[in-house]
Amino acid sequence: MILATAQDMYGEVLAQIGNPSPEAPPVADTILRMVSYLTWFVLLSGIAAITYAGGRFAWEKWSGGGLQSPKMVAGAMIGGTVATSAGTIMNAVIG
Repeated sequence: MILATAQDMYGEVLAQIGNPSPEAPPVADTILRMVSYLTWFVLLSGIAAITYAGGRFAWEKWSGGGLQSPKMVAGAMIGGTVATSAGTIMNAVIG
């Protein structure tokens, strides 16, 4: 009896709560601007990393030293792929 009364009481309360419409937070424009700046920074960093690794690869080949730069090139390419696909991955996960 207590359980039925509690269920009736909470059922009425839950029925009164409406479905709120989504709203952007007050600083949404600023956050979106910061995200776009961060995206540009990540892309420019990736381009700089690939350029540096390519130059180092050429230097190591020319000087005959040990080749460590192919790992740098591969890392920069994988990092760039993850960074550029992050938005697509988040859209797929969130909906």
